[in-house]
Amino acid sequence: MGSKAQQPIEASRKKPEYEFFGPPGAALISFVLPPLVYAITFACNDLSGCPAPSLLHPKNLDLNVLKHEVGWPQDGWPGLFSWEATGWTLAFYLFNAILYRILPATETEGTVLRSGGRLKYRFNAFSTTMFCIVAAAAGTIAQGAEFPLWTYITDNYVQILTANTLIAYALATFVYVRSFSVKPGNPENRELAAGGVTGNIIYDWYIGRELNPRVTLPFIGEIDIKEWMELRPGMLTYILLNGAFIAKQYRNYGYVTDSIVFVAVVQTLYVLDGQYMEPAIMTTMDITTDGFGFMLSFGDLVWVPFIYTQQTRYLATHPQTLGPLGLAGVGALLVLGFAIFRLSNSQKNDFRTNPNDPKLAHLKYMPTKAGTRLLISGWWGIARHINYFGDWLQAWPYSLPTGLAGYTILSAGSAAVDGATRMLDGRQVIPGEAKGWGIIFTYFYVLYFAILLIHRDRRDDEKCAKKYGEDWEKYKKTVRWRIIPYIY
Repeated sequence: MGSKAQQPIEASRKKPEYEFFGPPGAALISFVLPPLVYAITFACNDLSGCPAPSLLHPKNLDLNVLKHEVGWPQDGWPGLFSWEATGWTLAFYLFNAILYRILPATETEGTVLRSGGRLKYRFNAFSTTMFCIVAAAAGTIAQGAEFPLWTYITDNYVQILTANTLIAYALATFVYVRSFSVKPGNPENRELAAGGVTGNIIYDWYIGRELNPRVTLPFIGEIDIKEWMELRPGMLTYILLNGAFIAKQYRNYGYVTDSIVFVAVVQTLYVLDGQYMEPAIMTTMDITTDGFGFMLSFGDLVWVPFIYTQQTRYLATHPQTLGPLGLAGVGALLVLGFAIFRLSNSQKNDFRTNPNDPKLAHLKYMPTKAGTRLLISGWWGIARHINYFGDWLQAWPYSLPTGLAGYTILSAGSAAVDGATRMLDGRQVIPGEAKGWGIIFTYFYVLYFAILLIHRDRRDDEKCAKKYGEDWEKYKKTVRWRIIPYIY
């Protein structure tokens, strides 16, 4: 049984099938995306503007002036790191692990592995996050916007970003080195990911060699690193960062706008919905196919929480008011996207688990030689990944509240400017010549998410083509559209 389980691995070593443009693409992503996060952080700031004024005149760019505008640490690169912030970040991870162990949980088995075994999982991400939200809410009620959690996050934002980035690199390296101890037929059901053993160090480190790396910690017990990182510390950081920026807006102006509350609330609901449906993650490509490497560690711990919160970070400095009609508009778009996403996924899951359910009798399907059935009506007759379309629609209400983004910050003592928003320290925030350029930062998520979903669709198409062969080609002629009906 063990030797058979390794056959796909051996085959992949002989003929590597690369994704992300192979080793060069993996290297580019691994060592360019982290600096990109820092670039976004400094370029859109609360010191000079979003973008920083010098970036609007690249021909006359002076590096020293730019450093001053973006708040570059006076001691240079070492200023990006803090032992204290790193310590608190690690304590935050430990606290998450303790809650994972002591809070009630649902325990179940994962999908069948190549070896025929199944791993056990413990699900309580939702209760963990709710516990932390309640604790943060209690602290806010007691101390308001000056609650130390909120002030510490915003005062040490860059250093916390650095701590999570270093953890992502360290974690990817740890699981890569440890993956070489995986032996065929081991009783722990450890397996290598078919796509992560190409023999190229940088690519395998990036994509992940081991399918489900696990560690056993004192008192905590066993933790599945990939599943735990997918929905816990990064997602909770996502929520807490939004809370910190709401508190910052209040400290700056003495009020909180409907736009920042809307974005924070809907993003929190998005996270909680995913955590409440935590068992559903067992059927996703991240769990069933991908190994755990830098791609997932950086995505889970850095990219999601720090890139997806750029809207609230922006609104904390440049408040926008939507009003009843604006709220109704973005709310309606959000409900539409969520309905498409949830209803389509529910229909797929119902068909997979109980295809003979009477409520599914109206659905048409296409039998395949692989022994499975492909839906060709209902939601899945509209597009092959109609759920991705719904997911993408939900991205727009996160960014639209920032409007035609962009602002310039005038120093204290400047002459009053019509339409300016005055900050507590006397500075004025005005659209100025930066108006419109801020969308590079606040709408970045929409563009990135579209690219991500298109890439996922392409990966799934290749996977299904191998699995179903000519049946898949026949299916694509029936369900023509990939994600957006009549467009793509």
